[in-house]
Amino acid sequence: MRALTLESLNPVVEKVEYAVRGELAIKAEEYRVQLKEKDHGLPFEKVISSNIGNPQQKGLDQKPITFTRQVAALMEWPALADLAPGVFPKDVIARAKELSDEIGSVGAYSHSQGVPLIRKNVAKFIEDRDGYPSNPGHIFLTGGASAGVSLLLSMLITPPNCGVLIPIPQYPLYTAALAQFSGTPVPYYLDETSGWSTSVESVEAAIEKAVSEGVTTKALVIINPGNPTGALLDEETQVKLVELCEKHSLVLLADEVYQDNLHRRDTSPFTSFKKVVAQTQSPIPLVSFHSISKGVSGECGRRGGYFECTNISDDVIAQIYKMVSVGLCPPLSGQIGVDSMVRPPKVGGASYPLWKKETSEIHEALANRTQLMAARLNSLPGVSCVDSPGALYLHPRIELSEGAIAAARAAGKEPDAFYSLALLDQTGICVTPGSGFGQKEGEWHYRLTCLCPGVEEYVAKLEAFHKSFLEKYGA
Repeated sequence: MRALTLESLNPVVEKVEYAVRGELAIKAEEYRVQLKEKDHGLPFEKVISSNIGNPQQKGLDQKPITFTRQVAALMEWPALADLAPGVFPKDVIARAKELSDEIGSVGAYSHSQGVPLIRKNVAKFIEDRDGYPSNPGHIFLTGGASAGVSLLLSMLITPPNCGVLIPIPQYPLYTAALAQFSGTPVPYYLDETSGWSTSVESVEAAIEKAVSEGVTTKALVIINPGNPTGALLDEETQVKLVELCEKHSLVLLADEVYQDNLHRRDTSPFTSFKKVVAQTQSPIPLVSFHSISKGVSGECGRRGGYFECTNISDDVIAQIYKMVSVGLCPPLSGQIGVDSMVRPPKVGGASYPLWKKETSEIHEALANRTQLMAARLNSLPGVSCVDSPGALYLHPRIELSEGAIAAARAAGKEPDAFYSLALLDQTGICVTPGSGFGQKEGEWHYRLTCLCPGVEEYVAKLEAFHKSFLEKYGA
């Protein structure tokens, strides 16, 4: 009998990398186990998971939205409404009954595209947000936005020389999925000196380079607000990007999962690409992604999201439906979470005051932490950090000495990974190195979340470590 070895696996598997769950995250989990021992021997008492946007993770502890959980509870066990009279607000009971009448048991498969009522509610949410119609038949509910992204990339890529334009720095999902489906990443660089802005000229240059290398670009990925950068696009730039997609016949993949994580709404608002495409009456194919994992929901573990198709023909929609039907249906708990996200309590409803209080506190905490952390990081020698107007992260740049770079190379590590591993070993703070997101040659960064409570203590540890690292390796 032949053994199952690495050599017998699909060769693309070894090419797939996903930095936010990579070496540092694995080591952090090992430390978390070690800390349970009485004499653990570590120089810290807790691991701080700043490597991933997982708001309700133990140690970050963002509280779930009460309305979302109450609806979920009644959907899981409808009898609770009678067993606990007076506990659930009237609007929660009414919502759960409406959904139960449509869905039945959450233990049964739903429509492969998602529960029709929930898709109608998503379409209404989009129409209210943008002021333009949305077709529920072109909306697909998914097990988180990542599932939708992977599906669309798998359908768009035609090997061997098919490229997809991705921003650098980027969320590693895109390079991982491209490796999995034998696509070619075509990087375009964001401009850190102007707040991680997107330059249309940079995208054009990336397309020209790809053509010279025999690669045909088929799609443009835009992450707005940005991950890991937190940058927000202005409408003028969005219009130019839509025009670029028209010029080069590109499918626009708009990753908009952080659209409700806005720290300065008055000066840095969010505009969807659906709205821009509708306003300009552009014919470009557009797929827009959203999720319950971010925003104020933070329901990462429920795996809920959706994508909307715009300017995509019925025959292609039919093929998308065929592909999602292979997986039968997205998780019902995630679909119900999507419904709660797009249909929050109404003004005047019994649940509205608490929902408003909870969501406002989350927005305020994220904005304050982001501003404080950016200011303190910028005060450190050799660190520069854009004060992100959106998303859940900061992405500071770190200047590393020749001594630090040499030590990293000797250890077989990228310099920012070497720095990040030392940070974890000394403080228990787990971040993600910038090399996992992509960056310009000779530059080093790391991404950290703004989700951590006790921000003063947290930032103080970052400051103390950075200064000790400079003392050891030089400025």
